[in-house]
Amino acid sequence: MTTTASHHLSPAFPGRAPWGTASKLRAWQQGALDRYIQNQPRDFLAVATPGAGKTTFALTLASWLLHHHVVQQVTVVAPTEHLKKQWAEAAARIGIRLDPEYSAGPLSKDYHGVAVTYAGVGVRPMLHRNRCEQRKTLVILDEIHHAGDSKSWGEACLEAFDPATRRLALTGTPFRSDTNPIPFVTYEEGNDGIRRSSADYTYGYGNALGDGVVRPVIFLSYSGNMRWRTKAGDEIAARLGEPMTKDAISQAWRTALDPRGDWMPNVLRAADQRLTEVRKGIPDAGGLVIASDQDSARAYAKLIREITGTKPTLVLSDDTGASKNIDTFSANDDRWMVAVRMVSEGVDVPRLAVGVYATTISTPLFFAQAVGRFVRSRRRGETASVFLPTIPYLLGFANEMEVERDHVLDRPKKQGEEDPYAESEKEMDEANRQEDEDTGEDEQMSFEALESDAVFDRVLYDGAEFGMQAHPGSEEEQDYLGIPGLLEPDQVQMLLQKRQSRQIAHSRRRPDSEADLLELPADRRPVVSHKELLELRKSLNTMVGAYVHQSGKPHGVIHTELRRVCGGPPSAEATAGQIRERIKKVQEWATRMR
Repeated sequence: MTTTASHHLSPAFPGRAPWGTASKLRAWQQGALDRYIQNQPRDFLAVATPGAGKTTFALTLASWLLHHHVVQQVTVVAPTEHLKKQWAEAAARIGIRLDPEYSAGPLSKDYHGVAVTYAGVGVRPMLHRNRCEQRKTLVILDEIHHAGDSKSWGEACLEAFDPATRRLALTGTPFRSDTNPIPFVTYEEGNDGIRRSSADYTYGYGNALGDGVVRPVIFLSYSGNMRWRTKAGDEIAARLGEPMTKDAISQAWRTALDPRGDWMPNVLRAADQRLTEVRKGIPDAGGLVIASDQDSARAYAKLIREITGTKPTLVLSDDTGASKNIDTFSANDDRWMVAVRMVSEGVDVPRLAVGVYATTISTPLFFAQAVGRFVRSRRRGETASVFLPTIPYLLGFANEMEVERDHVLDRPKKQGEEDPYAESEKEMDEANRQEDEDTGEDEQMSFEALESDAVFDRVLYDGAEFGMQAHPGSEEEQDYLGIPGLLEPDQVQMLLQKRQSRQIAHSRRRPDSEADLLELPADRRPVVSHKELLELRKSLNTMVGAYVHQSGKPHGVIHTELRRVCGGPPSAEATAGQIRERIKKVQEWATRMR
């Protein structure tokens, strides 16, 4: 068997590959294909960063398997209706005809297979099982982690595709934080006794960036003063990025995203300026605002129209024309699109180069999916820019873009110990829901946003931080918004260092009376990242565990006593400063007992 699988493909495939690869596979795609053909496995899991070309790899493999009569038909399972149609269109470009409207009964002989959703499989698993039993079938499971969204979806996939001749699982982002096993994924036990998912081929963001397959991402973070009223009637003021409780972070974040304040208009204005600069090198570059809900999306669209004088494309997930709106925007050269969630995963709009993360979803999975919309490279030197609020979770995710994660099945918890790795899957489920129904969240955490302002905070790139705080519209902010849109990765780093040095020199010449902001370089005023908070909680739990043996008291009693003495919420919601204070206190107690 030959390992050159693209010999019978159209010369134009893949149509959207970057420079020099239009008539051949990228190195990682060929490498994954070679491994598959050499091993001929029934199940194969490919983990490749968003924008790397998983669809091209999967369809090339499908073409090879059909060509060599290993399989007779193909079934693609995708997370959404839009992606289902997108798969059918991509397959048609290489001569594989998939029916994206299939619902039941015999398939027309005009088609090589079907494209369906996980929800569709969940409704009629036996229909797809019968199809697999009748003909040798390749099943492509796109974004396989969705098979764990609900127990019923996972069970339906197992039932439907257990008889399949071949199964190809794809994912581009970190796996789920729950412990639901994902169908057809192999788990291997490590030396620590914990089972983790095992990929057959992995192609991470770091490798893709080095190969020029994806764009480098510049994150522009904005802080500012927030003021809101709680359900109890208390007025609270805080600055984004300052240490605070989990609830306070959430409410400050929501205050920033309130379209009636000053934070969102200022950030949207800055993002539009950035887009103007990027379009000097990438004339058709587009921008995307990812909103939390329909009301916010409409309000952001109105703000963009006021800023630019042009109406943006608005994509609402329960709008029957949503897919068409995305396709139209992808094909034209309009500046902005505003969307609710559904553009976060898999949707292919290669010209997107500037993004505004205007949602309070804080899972690493959703963040990686959202950023993945901007990293698809079409030619050498393109950069992506994503605007963020200064929220520790988000800055942590931005600094860990290259970290590869596996799905962990076993998460042991010692008796009485607070789990520092506990993450709510509810947020992820909400994020991937197509409808925007009322979740009741506002009633649970009722508050009123009163006012907000925006301050340019820092730039994050390749794990490093640059810049000093500056007012919107200031010369210092313009320095960073004006970074060229066409640069090599090492040029981005060098230019950011120069901009920061110039900003520091300018600040030193300024009279103290004019220094109205905290003018410290970003690397000297770090925000405590989500990872650092986890490490602090682990340290606290370790200290409490040691004190349990010394004092004979249960874990829970010690944690309660620490809260009583030091104040503050449970460890899972405490700030870095509060956790450090508790560590210091339990060390003090342990010393006294010696």
